[in-house]
Amino acid sequence: MTKFCLTVACETKRGIVAAIATFLADNGCNITDSSQFDDTETGQFFMRVSFASEEGVKLAALEEAFAAIAEEFGMTFSFHDESVKMKVVIMVSRFGHCLNDLLYRVHIGALPVEIVAVISNHMDYQKVVVNNDIPFHCIKVTKENKPEAERAIMKVVEDADAELIVLARYMQILSDEMCTKMSGRIINIHHSFLPSFKGANPYKQAYARGVKLIGATSHYVTADLDEGPIIEQDIVRITHAQSADDYVSLGRDVESQVLARAIHAHANHRVFLNGNKTVVFQASPGSYSSERMG
Repeated sequence: MTKFCLTVACETKRGIVAAIATFLADNGCNITDSSQFDDTETGQFFMRVSFASEEGVKLAALEEAFAAIAEEFGMTFSFHDESVKMKVVIMVSRFGHCLNDLLYRVHIGALPVEIVAVISNHMDYQKVVVNNDIPFHCIKVTKENKPEAERAIMKVVEDADAELIVLARYMQILSDEMCTKMSGRIINIHHSFLPSFKGANPYKQAYARGVKLIGATSHYVTADLDEGPIIEQDIVRITHAQSADDYVSLGRDVESQVLARAIHAHANHRVFLNGNKTVVFQASPGSYSSERMG
């Protein structure tokens, strides 16, 4: 049986869930997992439904048939084949912990994505990327060539037909134009000390102030630096006995985990933009299972 998912966003109205369930049943589909959220503050409704096409109905036919229901309720909707992996371009500078973590997770099948290219403004990770049979592109960025560099970056993204850009500790600020063009399709990771500790060595700054929690935040990139809609966050506790280098190591681990969870949510179509916030549904059963252990 082919497994699909349907995502829906619209103004809240009576009968939406019933209409979706009836439509799927009438088209030979069985719902295997469903999540919904009614935002009483904004009046917006969000829903994600996983289902199996038990009678062989194709995705295109479902999309065409569902259009009438979508028009009735004013829905924005998408159908997705859950067996198709999302194409992703990773961008990295000189901190490789998130890149290496993502390469491993993809290798064992723990992330439902295909890394179609890695872009860096340095050559540090060329060998590890190429050894994973992934195209590597070194695109230098300076104040003088930034527009040309971003055009080169977008050419890689478009030529690879990528649906998502992941900034895995890419230490360059993207232009407003690129952020707007790729709105909702660029995910970033950073420490959660903002706005307290900005600039260089935030972990050393935190150590000097005796911080007791280290965290990380993954969010969609917007023109407002590090202020895009948040997808995932986490923390780890620390004590007075740990050194500044301990802070860095613990921060590196939590950054990798948070970024991977954010990508997993996005690639499984579990994230909905809701103004300056996001609605993030829980993972469907079995979606974290790996194809192999190593």
